[in-house]
Amino acid sequence: MTRSQSLHVNNCPGCPIHSTFFVERVGKDKPGRPSVADCPIHFAYFAKWAGNKAFLLATLLFFTLPVAAESKPDPHDLAKRVDRHYNQLKSLQAQFTESYEGLGRTRTESGTLLLQKPGRMRWDYSRPAGKLFLLDGKYAWFYSKGDAQVQRIEAKKLDDLRSPLRFLLGHTQLEKEIDHLAQSPAANGNFTLSGIPHNQEKRIQRLSLTVTADGTITGIEIQETDGAVTRFTFASEQPNTPIPPSTFRFTPPAGIPVINGLPPV
Repeated sequence: MTRSQSLHVNNCPGCPIHSTFFVERVGKDKPGRPSVADCPIHFAYFAKWAGNKAFLLATLLFFTLPVAAESKPDPHDLAKRVDRHYNQLKSLQAQFTESYEGLGRTRTESGTLLLQKPGRMRWDYSRPAGKLFLLDGKYAWFYSKGDAQVQRIEAKKLDDLRSPLRFLLGHTQLEKEIDHLAQSPAANGNFTLSGIPHNQEKRIQRLSLTVTADGTITGIEIQETDGAVTRFTFASEQPNTPIPPSTFRFTPPAGIPVINGLPPV
C-alpha cells in the first residue's frame, strides 16, 4: 500500500471498520490500534477487486455475524434478561389464552391480563365472559358471573396455577424462583427455560417458560404431578400502560356471599 493510500485510509472517519467497535472486536489481542493490513475492506488488492457493492456486503456481514452469535444466551444469562425486562416495569397489559388438559377434561379460555406493582394482578376473562381472578395484594378473589358465591383466599396462602406470574410483581430473581433451571431452543428463535417452582415440587412436575431473546415471556406451560397440563400464551404486551387503581379492587355483587377457602380447580 502506498503512502497516499495509507493516509487516505487513516483519514476515513466514516469507516465502520476503523471505529471503536472494530478496535474492541478485532484489536483485543493486539497492542495498539489495528493496522491498515488488518482491515479486509481497505486492503489495497481487495479494494480494487471488490468495488462498492462488495464493500457494503462485507460490512453488513461483519456487523451481523457477531450479533447472531450473541443471541444464544446460556440459562443464567437468559434468566438475567427476564429479570431485567420485568424489574423495569411498573405495570403490564397483555392478551392471554389459557388451555387445560387433564383428569378427562379439556378447556380453552382467553381474556386480558393486567399486572401492577406491588402485588396486583387481574385475569379478566372474555371467554367465558364474566370470569375473574383478581389479586389485590392482600387477597385473591375468584368469581364467575352467575356463581352463588365469591371465593376469597389470603394471597400468602395462594396455590393457584396462575400464581407463577406473581414473582413478576416484585423484584424478579428467576433463578431463585425456579430450581434446576435449564434451557432449550424453541420455535421462532425463542428459548424455553424450564425447572420446578421453588417449594412446589409436590404439585408441579415441570414449569416451562417460553422466552424471547430480550427476556419477554410469551408462554407458560405447567405440568402437574397428576399428569394435568395447563398452558398460557401471551400476546400484544403493553409495558407500563396506565391502569387505574380501582381496577384491582373487587366489590362482590349485591347479595352474593364471600366464602373464605381454597381456589377452584
